Amino acid sequence: MQTLRKTVFWPSFGLLLFAIIYSMSQATAFLAQMKALNAALLANFGSLFSLTSFLMLCLLLVLLLSPLGKIRIGGADAQPLLSRWKWFSISICTTIATGILFWGTAEPLYHYGSPPAAAKLAAQSPEAAQFALSTLYLHWSFTPYAIYCLPALLFALAHYNYGAKYSLSALLFPFLKAKKEGGFHSFKGLSSTIDSLCLFALVAGMASSLGAGLLTLAGGLSSQFGWTSNNNMLLLLCILTVLAFIISAATGLKKGIQFLSTVNIWAFIFIALSFLFLGPGQKMLPLIGGSLGEYFGHFIEKNLYNIYHPEEDWANSWTTFYWANWMAWAPITALFLGKIAKGYTLREMLLFNWILPSIFALLWMSIFGGSALWAVQTGQDLLGSLAAHGAESIIYELMAKYAAPLMPFMALLFIFTVFLSYVTAADSNTEAMGSISMDGLKAGESPKLYIKVIWGLCIGAAAYIMVSQAGIEGIKMLSNLGGLPALLLLLSASVGLLYWMIKERFGY
Repeated sequence: MQTLRKTVFWPSFGLLLFAIIYSMSQATAFLAQMKALNAALLANFGSLFSLTSFLMLCLLLVLLLSPLGKIRIGGADAQPLLSRWKWFSISICTTIATGILFWGTAEPLYHYGSPPAAAKLAAQSPEAAQFALSTLYLHWSFTPYAIYCLPALLFALAHYNYGAKYSLSALLFPFLKAKKEGGFHSFKGLSSTIDSLCLFALVAGMASSLGAGLLTLAGGLSSQFGWTSNNNMLLLLCILTVLAFIISAATGLKKGIQFLSTVNIWAFIFIALSFLFLGPGQKMLPLIGGSLGEYFGHFIEKNLYNIYHPEEDWANSWTTFYWANWMAWAPITALFLGKIAKGYTLREMLLFNWILPSIFALLWMSIFGGSALWAVQTGQDLLGSLAAHGAESIIYELMAKYAAPLMPFMALLFIFTVFLSYVTAADSNTEAMGSISMDGLKAGESPKLYIKVIWGLCIGAAAYIMVSQAGIEGIKMLSNLGGLPALLLLLSASVGLLYWMIKERFGY
């Protein structure tokens, strides 16, 4: 019988409820305090975000090449829960949310128009364009997917191979003493404390992603139908989106999540191929090739930019924002991704949750980021549009340029895909959030619907408040604040994975 884990649910829910009520009643004071807290976080933890992210990536690379990659999740005879295609589709759509749709065309324009001082590049120069696209690769491929993959892999090992319970404390299993009957002895209150902190972090991270999606949806409806993009529209879109992913989450993994992920991945592929053939196409190849060379050629420096260049805030405003956002999602998402990895080897998990999603992101960003930079370099005033109408307007302007005959269809498909992308990601994460809030779940069982509804409403409320009051800066603050508690857990988990690898490989 399922029962509420009170020590997990109430602390995180209470803190979120207090924040929501306080922000609604004292909007100006709340926003000022969030800005101050956000600035302090970046000043004190920006370098640690970068170091931890890079450590996670290095550990996965070592594991990928190690004989330990042959270990099968669930034991030698374990059978996969999903086919490889469904596994890949769910993994991509669970992690990607609305991010690539919102930032894929807009972000490189920011870097192109205002590159960091330490880069010593002239704004709006060919070199700035190459820097912008290579930075897009950094923020959306191998490093962020390492942030997702490492805790997911640890949880899968702990849960299926070592008998750990469905809790984020399982990520620390290398440090915990095993029980004779299976599972691990834990420090008093450790499991509940970690789970509660990570629930709070994920709500902040999901609210940030929903906020980006709401702005993109509002921008599309405004550009296509002339509707005024205001707080009332954002509220309506927020209600519809939250309602959709709660309904989907109620159907469970075998129905809603699998179906939505399949539709979502094909929509991604169709939109990307359409842009590839209708856009500048091969004209972008020199830019893409040069940017890939810069990305891999300066891989360490780009990952540790705020350590190489502590004198400026650019990396904290961008790279740390991304790492914090991915980290806020990562622990709870790890429970879901680890759960569906049963039956595959560790090396296969790295392939389908790290390598292939990163390659997919590189291709997507090459097409969309490259198209945006090509357009602005050949005379389209996208920087003016960015300043006047916001980041959400850029993708629709590019559609009008490259896909004019198909514009109404492409715009509507894109709006639908934005909506579907968030619903798909929120679906699986709401499932995980509900699961971690409940005791007594049997293997493969979904949590009670009411707990999914509660978390869905919290996410929607947080997203609407921050976006309506602070716009894009609100999105960034939510990401950073949600990432801090996750950062500490993921750093500990990374050290734990290193310890486990040494112990398994060398016997001590």
